[in-house]
Amino acid sequence: MAGPGGFGLRDDAAVVSLRPDEDLVVTVDALVEGVHFFPDDPPEAIAVKALGVNLSDLAAKAAEPTGFLLALALHDRHPAEWLARFAEGLRAAAEMHGCPLLGGDTVRTPGPLTLSITAFGTVPRGRMLPRTGAQPGDLIYVSGTIGDAALGLTLRLNDDPPALGSILRAGMQAEDLAHLGDRYLRPRPRLALRGALRDHAHAGMDVSDGLVGDLRKMLRVARVGGSIDTARIPLSAAAQHAVAIDRRAFETAVTGGDDYEILATVAPDHALLFERAAAEAGERVTRIGQVLAGSDEVLFHDLSGSSLTFDRGSFQHF
Repeated sequence: MAGPGGFGLRDDAAVVSLRPDEDLVVTVDALVEGVHFFPDDPPEAIAVKALGVNLSDLAAKAAEPTGFLLALALHDRHPAEWLARFAEGLRAAAEMHGCPLLGGDTVRTPGPLTLSITAFGTVPRGRMLPRTGAQPGDLIYVSGTIGDAALGLTLRLNDDPPALGSILRAGMQAEDLAHLGDRYLRPRPRLALRGALRDHAHAGMDVSDGLVGDLRKMLRVARVGGSIDTARIPLSAAAQHAVAIDRRAFETAVTGGDDYEILATVAPDHALLFERAAAEAGERVTRIGQVLAGSDEVLFHDLSGSSLTFDRGSFQHF
């Protein structure tokens, strides 16, 4: 699993070599048992999520993965078999995405399992895609589908009827339940989009804390607003079935976290080029709105043009 700069994991440091025309992109995310994953989640899936959320950040910056560092705090409840399965899941994910392990640290903790990954990527000099670059008139795009992971989490929660999770578990088909559950466990970092983003987008970030809240964050830091057609927000067949059973599932889908899809703004004269480049990369992107000048407010409306508001915007740690 070790990359060439990791010295076979026999040293306490690693070397990342850069060409003169490259910039290094660095991102870090921590996952805590009971907050970001369940104690009984498969160790392979925990490994995939830990690396995937960092790779999603690199994808949003249009960066090519170079390698990662892992800090892992284990408690005594994790036997050797658990650790072996975790390591295998991490190895498979690292090989799939071309992002080798360069080193890290493992410690014992009396508290919940905690792990942190610091991932490195490269972009051509001066070409990292910033969160702050949205411009008035840009079209707003999102990759993949929204809300699957949030609905998957809702299905995992122990709630009592008539709460949403109970209603969905009772009304949905097994294949839809499995799809939503897997999307919660295993993010799909959209690394294949990095070329399309680098060539055509003004701004980018990944959707980790909910589409509604993350849209507001991205446009606020650029000091612009936006108009979003909620009917255009892409939902999977499983999420559509959930919304048909209980309309509350739509708000969960657009405000819940763990999508790890990419938000991007693209100038109108680059829109077709961006869509074509994404399709050639095998990724789906959907235009959901437009950037507006004069305000940092994001307006959401339905098919009739009526404004929509949401009780929550995004996941908050504090």
